[in-house]
Amino acid sequence: MGHLHANKDNLTARVRRIAGQLTAIQKAIDAGAPCASVLQQAAAVRGAVNGLMDQLIEEHLREHVARPDLSPEARASGTEELLAVIRRYAK
Repeated sequence: MGHLHANKDNLTARVRRIAGQLTAIQKAIDAGAPCASVLQQAAAVRGAVNGLMDQLIEEHLREHVARPDLSPEARASGTEELLAVIRRYAK
């Protein structure tokens, strides 16, 4: 996914924030934080991961499915790749 390089800093920052959120959950569990607090943090992580997925899906669609100069074979391949990821993510 060479096209992701253009947004590398943004994507890396998002992933680091998610990693920080996960670390906070681990610390909360280790510290015996109330379960409602840990649940809230877990929900925030899920939202952050969903946002990252949205961005990655959009970039994949633009680059590997909707780009006007793609061959029909490349477009079909990009579509199949995306469908496989969506199926796995939806499980």
